[in-house]
Amino acid sequence: MPLEALADTILPLREQMALRNRWLKKRLDTLLPDLMARAGLDMWLVIAREYNEDPVIMSLLPEPAMSARRRTMLLFYRRDDGTVERLNLSRYAHEGYYESAWDPDKDADQYACLARVIEERNPATIGLNHAPLFAFGDGLSYGEYTRLAEALGPELIARTQSAQAMSVGWLEARIPEEMAVYPHLTAIGHSIIATAFSRRVITPGATELDDVRWWMRETMQSLGLKAWFHPSFDLQAPGENYDKEENKRQLILPGDLLWVDMGFTYLGLNTDQQQHGYVLRADETTAPDYLTALLKHGNRLQDIHMEEMAVGRTGNDVLHSALDRAKGEGINPQVYSHPLGYHGHAAGPTIGLWDHQEGVPGNGDYALYNNTCYSIELNVRGDVAEWDGQEVRIMLEEDAALYDGGMHWIDGRQTDYYLL
Repeated sequence: MPLEALADTILPLREQMALRNRWLKKRLDTLLPDLMARAGLDMWLVIAREYNEDPVIMSLLPEPAMSARRRTMLLFYRRDDGTVERLNLSRYAHEGYYESAWDPDKDADQYACLARVIEERNPATIGLNHAPLFAFGDGLSYGEYTRLAEALGPELIARTQSAQAMSVGWLEARIPEEMAVYPHLTAIGHSIIATAFSRRVITPGATELDDVRWWMRETMQSLGLKAWFHPSFDLQAPGENYDKEENKRQLILPGDLLWVDMGFTYLGLNTDQQQHGYVLRADETTAPDYLTALLKHGNRLQDIHMEEMAVGRTGNDVLHSALDRAKGEGINPQVYSHPLGYHGHAAGPTIGLWDHQEGVPGNGDYALYNNTCYSIELNVRGDVAEWDGQEVRIMLEEDAALYDGGMHWIDGRQTDYYLL
């Protein structure tokens, strides 16, 4: 997609609101019953205060809500017939999404009202957002828990348990409508990257690394996209190692192997992509064979990784199998993939960390589910004789989706270098 055409594909904020609210209504109607049953919860409470928002709360509030507003209390109760009652015990109503269950003009004590609502429904299990592993399920503050425990009393508070599985399950699950727009998001990212790796942005001998980083940041903002991290842009060349920190050359020159890492938020969903470019020397028309061979190793590691991703397997299972297979083929691999969705490093299984290639206890023991998205992030390394034996690293990251029991690239992947 040409960069000039991108702006016309970004919806105005009002249209984004309407689309996201349709998604929310469908998510509440279709996902909650099964997720609550899977988590073994009769009731789920999400309680947050303005400027101290629970990681889950904004995914449950309709646009144009931009914060929890004072204290927001959402209550989900799974009835005997499997349907879910959705209540809002807050000053500000969200009609059509939640039924208001607290009138502050008649009942000043918000927590006393919550206690009565819970007593009337008499749930056996009540999920609260405190969690031993995932930050996404750990949003209930100590102050709010203290007030809740006082309001419920010993008998009801004893029925509470961690809603970690519920919070993670809710955040990671994608409905078909969300899956359908993800190719557009990733295509936008690929278009920005392709333009960054061009003479429109880079003039060898004049452009510095930071110039490209800020061009990408400004481009995302100008398009109405929000960068969820500051873009990375770096180079490798003889004497300029990938991990060199001091006195690293900033000026881009012919013969440089370039690398970018960028991601943005649009329609509440996130991208995360890494690709490479090569600056041609005067006598070159393509990248050197030794660099092309390393990129092919990276693509092969991607293939292996994707083949190992299967519903029911844990992140650690996938990591160990992918690394073992790649090493058996003579590849020097690292894998550190993560879920993708409402957050950049999103809810779901951790599939390695760059500094924990032996596995990640707890977070890596979470299983993969259908209808989820991932950033397939990894690298391969190899010594390059033409660079006096210097180790070169190819870092790739592409977005993919798990549905119908299999993995699929959302908008393809890089198999050739961008050439400048």
